[in-house]
Amino acid sequence: MSIAGTTIAGAGHYAPEQRVTNAEIEQRLGLEPGWIKRRTGIEERRYAAPEQALTDIAFPAADMALRNAGIDRNAVALTLLATSTPDNPLPPSAPLLTHKLGLSNSGGIDMAGACGGFLYALALGDSFARIHRAPVLVVAANILSRRINPAERASSVLFADAAGAVVLLPTDRADTGVLGASLATDGSAYGLIQIAGGGSRRPFAADLPIEETLMTITDGKAVFVRAVEMMTDASQKALAMSALELDLVDWLVPHQANGRIIAAVSKQLGMPSEQVLSSVAAFGNSSAATIPFTLSLAMEAGQVQPGQTLLMCAAGAGLTGGAVVYRC
Repeated sequence: MSIAGTTIAGAGHYAPEQRVTNAEIEQRLGLEPGWIKRRTGIEERRYAAPEQALTDIAFPAADMALRNAGIDRNAVALTLLATSTPDNPLPPSAPLLTHKLGLSNSGGIDMAGACGGFLYALALGDSFARIHRAPVLVVAANILSRRINPAERASSVLFADAAGAVVLLPTDRADTGVLGASLATDGSAYGLIQIAGGGSRRPFAADLPIEETLMTITDGKAVFVRAVEMMTDASQKALAMSALELDLVDWLVPHQANGRIIAAVSKQLGMPSEQVLSSVAAFGNSSAATIPFTLSLAMEAGQVQPGQTLLMCAAGAGLTGGAVVYRC
């Protein structure tokens, strides 16, 4: 039997219990009440508990996806974990996650693709599932609350912690899975969003200021412009590759960067607001996790149905991003 495509057999999501309101952050930064919601569309976000590490929040999302898929865990052949905040710099976190999940026959690797990481993992996972005729678990999770510089407004108001996951199964159904993918980078904007310290260019040292180990956004306006351009352009290219017009797409699932970027991308693409899935108001920006997190919420609510077509797009640090057209 030839394998024509893949299907999302199950999805899962998890957000930590601690809610952090705009009022708390506005008071700390000296912002007027309502400033964050007007600028970002975010009302609150979730932070991980002090004892939670990355795999601790990735586990419940992945476990939920596997339970919803209803498959034998020994059948999962590959686990891809998109994250910028692993448990440790070394080793990667995916092997620990597979162990916690009981995936005894699964390979596992971390993918550090920033906000676009889930789309890269999804494209790779789809190809692996087709070629090897085996289930693939794709997880995206981040604990960005520990990378925020609390004195910097740009990052403090946006970032949050969450996890999302999907299980991809090979299927003999025609025209399913990834129908078109356009993955993109723009290294000319490499320094717009970064953590300067802790890598090989500026290693950890006794005299390394703590601020250099935290996230900084050097030019918020430039990030907005370039992110909208990348997400829009990649979406149009992915649609062209899939030979589909936008009116055949059921849902736009953009990276939940902030409300203004989501609105700008959907407007430039011409996607009606009622067909745009969003969770940014209640959960903020958890980087790569936002797309599978939002998708899982929508599946749980019955919005996304089998056979529907999704357009997913993202852009983030690097810059790296892209878009994927996926038929469930």
